[in-house]
Amino acid sequence: MTPILRTVADLRALARGWRAAGEVIGVVPTMGALHDGHLSLARRARAECDRVITTIFVNPKQFNNPEDLKKYPRSEEADAALLATVPVDAIFAPPVEEVYPEGFITNVTMQGVAQPLEGYMRPGHFDGVATVVTKLFGMTLADKGYFGQKDWQQLQVVLRLVRDLNVPVEVVGCETIRETDGLAMSSRNVRLTTEGRAKAPILYAAITAAATDIRAGHADRMAIREAAETMRKAGFERVEYIELRDAETLMPSDDPRRPRRMLAAAWIDGVRLIDNIPV
Repeated sequence: MTPILRTVADLRALARGWRAAGEVIGVVPTMGALHDGHLSLARRARAECDRVITTIFVNPKQFNNPEDLKKYPRSEEADAALLATVPVDAIFAPPVEEVYPEGFITNVTMQGVAQPLEGYMRPGHFDGVATVVTKLFGMTLADKGYFGQKDWQQLQVVLRLVRDLNVPVEVVGCETIRETDGLAMSSRNVRLTTEGRAKAPILYAAITAAATDIRAGHADRMAIREAAETMRKAGFERVEYIELRDAETLMPSDDPRRPRRMLAAAWIDGVRLIDNIPV
């Protein structure tokens, strides 16, 4: 049975033994409610590392909406059963007070890549991500950290974080895992009704069509406008943004010679979905 650790002391004792034996440690940070997307990260870590730790921690600091935090699905027993199929070597599932003990006053604040898009829509979100990722890297003594490309901006934030702070962790970005109809796997998908779930893949279809048009020489703004209109007609309640950005800096980009990414966020069925694709 995979050990589930609750304290940093227990986790460190285990990780120090692995490091003393010269073993490479990979960490897969998650907030639980695991699906095949998460498991693909754990499998990648399993293939590349001697030891794999998956963390399960619903981080309150990255939620700017208390109701969203309250609604976030929690399913530790089912998550542990899934991780046993990989298998991972340890699960770190600490209580909030273990990560943020009484009197905690230190936060990692980021600008630049953390400011636009999700950073603008969810103030403070990426400071919460940067803080908890920094702590998890230190707690797990990891050599490698595995993150999905579905949260593209988050991946760029973590890459910049380790670069700027000289954190000795190799960040590995892994391909987005999709349902057969194209919808990016997400823990939030379980909150969709049957009708909402049927319409949700239109987000991916719309931005894919826009990216295809842009590659064919169509005007960026026109292609994006058509994608947003397609989503609204399909029943999306709100399209927060569809943006074509530099893949690394996330600044607006009209230079096709540099890698670019189309990123989108939209609401359907009261659920906020995000997605992105290369252009």
